[in-house]
Amino acid sequence: GHYTFGGDSSLVQNELTNVQQIQASRSAFAAILADGSVVTWGDKRRGGDNSEVRAHLRHVRRLEATCSAFAALLADGSVVTWGDPENGGDSSSVQDGLRNVLLIKASWSAFAAILADGSVVTWGNPLTGGDSSKVQDQLRRVQQLQATDSAFAAILADGSVLTWGSQEAGGESWEIQDQIKAL
Repeated sequence: GHYTFGGDSSLVQNELTNVQQIQASRSAFAAILADGSVVTWGDKRRGGDNSEVRAHLRHVRRLEATCSAFAALLADGSVVTWGDPENGGDSSSVQDGLRNVLLIKASWSAFAAILADGSVVTWGNPLTGGDSSKVQDQLRRVQQLQATDSAFAAILADGSVLTWGSQEAGGESWEIQDQIKAL
């Protein structure tokens, strides 16, 4: 593959040992090593360069990616992001809320994180689920998250489903909410 799309890892090949997980954005890769650090390559604008946050990428447990950004879940439950700021690479507006994170999911250009208390924090492109403000008060006791390209769905403790993001991608399920609860 083409080097700008992550197809050439020769510059980091000697660092790619004891790899535990690889995650891909649209044109970059990130790999967690056994020591919990992260190596990246590919398009620098789309997450292929983590140099600005590399010092914070220690004890990484899991990586998720949008089309052009990465989110790393650390062992202490905090999150480090990098890549295109508009597509989830900048979590500074919600960073204080990203504590005790259990799980992160990604749509095409937004992230959603379940916290230990069952609440959810979102960031990234508001059109693809990065803005959950319309349903934020209902995002309690969340058990599971899934994402389409442009929306998120949360299963709550009572078995109901709550969605947000693009209506065309399943982000507004108000009209069938009673049918979902009956499942």
